[in-house]
Amino acid sequence: MAPRERAALVRLFGLIALLPLLLLIARRSVRLPYEPSLITCYGLAVLTGTAGLLYLAYTQYDDPAVRTLRRRAPGHETFPALPERPKVSFLLAVKDEVGNVGACVRSMAASDYPDLQIIVVDDGSQDGTGAVLDGLADELGITVIRLDRNIGKKAALVRACALADGDILMFTDSDCVLAPDAIRQCVRAMVRHPDLGAVSGHCRALNPHQSTLTRVQDVWYEGQFRIAKAAEAAYGAVTCVSGPLAAFRREAVYNYLPAWAEDRFAGAPFRFATDRQLTGYVLGQVWRGRALKQRHAGSPFVAGQDHPERRWLVGYTKSARVWTNVPAHWRPFLHQQVRWKKSFIRNLFFTGGFMWRRGPVPALLYYGHALWVLAAPALVFLHLVWAPLHWTAGLTALYVAGMLLKGSIWGLAFRFDNPGDRRWRYRPLMSLLSCCVLAWLLPYAALTLRRGIWTRTPA
Repeated sequence: MAPRERAALVRLFGLIALLPLLLLIARRSVRLPYEPSLITCYGLAVLTGTAGLLYLAYTQYDDPAVRTLRRRAPGHETFPALPERPKVSFLLAVKDEVGNVGACVRSMAASDYPDLQIIVVDDGSQDGTGAVLDGLADELGITVIRLDRNIGKKAALVRACALADGDILMFTDSDCVLAPDAIRQCVRAMVRHPDLGAVSGHCRALNPHQSTLTRVQDVWYEGQFRIAKAAEAAYGAVTCVSGPLAAFRREAVYNYLPAWAEDRFAGAPFRFATDRQLTGYVLGQVWRGRALKQRHAGSPFVAGQDHPERRWLVGYTKSARVWTNVPAHWRPFLHQQVRWKKSFIRNLFFTGGFMWRRGPVPALLYYGHALWVLAAPALVFLHLVWAPLHWTAGLTALYVAGMLLKGSIWGLAFRFDNPGDRRWRYRPLMSLLSCCVLAWLLPYAALTLRRGIWTRTPA
């Protein structure tokens, strides 16, 4: 079909599919003047936000590796084009990952993309990871950088970037396995769209059958990428190019690598990898880039070549597949969530300062999500602690029912994208987990912001 006809038909079917949810929102909206309570407004906002995300993800998103994007960067014709087959530098930093690193590096080397440079940094491992990497270097011809002491994941990756000579810099995590065509799909998206400064792949769990917790996370990952990232990508404003598969144009990030490695927050070095922060440098360099480069003017990454600040798009390609080992037990899972919330807090003070400039829809998505996360602890306390103590258990039941409804809607979206996969039923459990457990981690993450290292607790 012609692009315009196809887009119109997709929007029509999207609205038809969302009709039950839209009718529920309309019914609550009509009753709002008669029930102007915080609970009614909150429930209406949650349902409206969910419907908006689904509409954007399923009617406005185009995979940039497959179709030409409908929305391009201002002046996209002036962005420098990539070569037809650009060189890719694939970078990995590891510490004490003897059990995972072999499968990860082999999947990198098994890529069907021809012009590939693989650089792995051993960041002071003490468990035999170095010996595994030495064997892989002899077998696969990869480059291994051995560091005598641990310097942190960001600094280790920047060491690798100093040797990388690719037109595209790609990153993955040591517990991930990539599809053979994952790199090619990311490259295809960026070659087709020179205004794409960064692209995120699509991640699922590598070990979904290990426990109930891994099944829940697998279904949740699908939604976070296929719906949340797709909605942001429809406007070229993905706010987190996630670590499992992240591709960056060299020109879009190279000058900002020293700022990333030496990032400080709350008066102390911030050692977490902060995928969000590196993405923020791509999204906001028109407004923040010059100051960052001046702060690190003596770095070879800045002094060597000054790339102009551009209003890059940041996208997501669902056809670039990657799988990651998700935590199978509660302790590593909670540690991971605390790390992510610390990165969220840090990034809020950076990306939050300019995201309103990216346009009304990207701003609404970003600040709406931030408000949801920040308000969650208070709302959970109100519904799950205060309400039962004041003999208003009906309020608690209504809140839990709302969370299950929201989770069921996301679960149905999972089933639509994955016909025959019965794991969609686990998605409501993630909604309950988010409100009953994960919401409480935000205050803890804020209070322990300076504490922590970048290595993962074994699953």
